[in-house]
Amino acid sequence: MASVPHYFLLVLVFLDSHVAQPSCLPGCACSEESFGRTLKCVSISLGEIPRNLSEEFKQVRIENSPVFELPRGFFINMHTLEYLWLNFDNVTVIHPGALEHLSELKELRLEGNKLRSVPWTAFRATPLLRILDLKHNRIDALPELALQFLVNLTYLDLSSNRLTVVSKNVFLNWPAYQKHRQSGHEAEMLSSMVLALHDNPWLCDCRLRGLVQFIKSISLPVILVNPYLMCRGPLFKAGQLFHETELSVCTKPQISTPSANVSVQVGQNVTLRCLAQASPSPTIAWTYPLSTWREFDVLTSFTAEDATLSELVIPAAHLVDRGNYTCMASNPIGMSTVVISLRVQPAQALLAPRSVFSPSESSAYVDLRVVKQTVHGILLEWFAAADTPETWFTLYIASDEAFRKKVVHVGPGINTYTVDDLLPGTKYEICLSLGGQPPRQGRCVVFVTGRDDGGLEGRERLLHTTVILCAVLLAVPVGAYAWAAQAPCSCRGWGQRWCLHRRKAPRCPQAVPEHRDDPYRDHTAVCEDGLGPGGADPEGDEQRAGEGD
Repeated sequence: MASVPHYFLLVLVFLDSHVAQPSCLPGCACSEESFGRTLKCVSISLGEIPRNLSEEFKQVRIENSPVFELPRGFFINMHTLEYLWLNFDNVTVIHPGALEHLSELKELRLEGNKLRSVPWTAFRATPLLRILDLKHNRIDALPELALQFLVNLTYLDLSSNRLTVVSKNVFLNWPAYQKHRQSGHEAEMLSSMVLALHDNPWLCDCRLRGLVQFIKSISLPVILVNPYLMCRGPLFKAGQLFHETELSVCTKPQISTPSANVSVQVGQNVTLRCLAQASPSPTIAWTYPLSTWREFDVLTSFTAEDATLSELVIPAAHLVDRGNYTCMASNPIGMSTVVISLRVQPAQALLAPRSVFSPSESSAYVDLRVVKQTVHGILLEWFAAADTPETWFTLYIASDEAFRKKVVHVGPGINTYTVDDLLPGTKYEICLSLGGQPPRQGRCVVFVTGRDDGGLEGRERLLHTTVILCAVLLAVPVGAYAWAAQAPCSCRGWGQRWCLHRRKAPRCPQAVPEHRDDPYRDHTAVCEDGLGPGGADPEGDEQRAGEGD
């Protein structure tokens, strides 16, 4: 039977050894492995890696837990950590100094996170790192010097990311980094690296030519996990294996056009064309004097592997469209341009003898837009091209509540006007004409304001959702319905279709007939909650519209 002092000594030793063991995090498991103590946290809500982890841990596994960032200083007490697994943790950002103090780290696994990039210089602090697992992330770039601080790497997994183009020098330079680090130790053998690059959306154009050649002739010290890498794009290369594809050398765009001088009559359709040959395929853009006000469709097609055709389609050409159109092709190697001169000749047609418009008025181009909201109204902006530069403008402002149209004369050189004190629940029609001529269809904006919910805040919201969006048709908020009148319409049918739950239906804007000399023909109206057809009289609305005109 052991003596009392001896028994007491055994109890003290047991208690001392128990206290010496580092505490484990709540919800996590701690164990003793052959290489040291391990912390394992799976599917628990940490939010971030705890800062008070014990320095005695050799392995930390935090997996399936929301850890969104690896900031600097989290591992300051873990100088002996050798294995760090942070798989499927939604990590999106790694601070360049996040790995400081991990000089003994040998294995870093970050599979299944949301990394778009990696601070490769951070591995300066982990010279012993041998395994780096980055598969199933969103990495889309690999710098040429990415491996300069990873000379002891034996396994690098970049599969299932978003890599499209990578320089072959990333991997060709890696043995040189090893030799430089081992200078003075000639007897040491260079290590081999197992590399995983499959399941990336490789873009097989000239920029990937070096890597394709490298993969075809790959040898030690790099070993591919899956040597059958596949092209994802461009379309004519999709599905080809690297070993089956041949890629050309990158070249600057060479651009040409079938005709540098184009002449058309007013009202005719015209298509301007330019052909660009380049590798990789270039991006083509068109610039012309009125690009801000006149937007045309651009059609792009590939006539060959390295040839791109771009077509600018101008429907019903107007006199204002004449001028120089520049087609610009660019790729990472360079840029080229070609200029096409468009001449628009006036149509030789006599005006109708009873026409109320002068020749200058009928041939002028006018574009009226609502460009901004103010607290109490809207800001109008217009562009007009007429034969006479010193032309006065006239704005006609009409509403359901006003008995007469408000007429505003604006001097030459001014192209904006602010309409203040808009009333809630009211339809407005604003038209622009040259000089003192009556307003013409196709030069108007029509909108309906919503209810006044009371207060300045409600009024701002009212104007923003009903005036700006309805006039420009950028978007339609929930509860608002937009309608563009480009053909004759029925107010009754439109109101029943779009405004079933409103008390007062807005009058139907006049339809805009197609004019060959007036490409901007959009009339826009909005029904806002609280405005509906209950008790509305479409015929009366049409009569009032006729009186307003």
